[in-house]
Amino acid sequence: MNTTFDTVRTEALFASTLQASQRPSALQVRTAVTQTLRRLGVNGCTARVAGEFGEHPETAAARMSWALDMIRSAYEDLAAREFAHAG
Repeated sequence: MNTTFDTVRTEALFASTLQASQRPSALQVRTAVTQTLRRLGVNGCTARVAGEFGEHPETAAARMSWALDMIRSAYEDLAAREFAHAG
């Protein structure tokens, strides 16, 4: 199940300069999300995603799938560590 946070983070990662070929770590993913949201804002990230799907739908779909997988992994890792420290 995706939350609004997952959606915003996924769009930010999609709009970032980070590439799947870089095989980024969870920390690199979270850093890219933060930097992209600061630079473009939520609406700017959404606009970038829409533009890419309009201009390059064949590659945008694959990038979105990669971004969602990376977000789930990067933030699941963070949540698991925070939960471990809380207990």
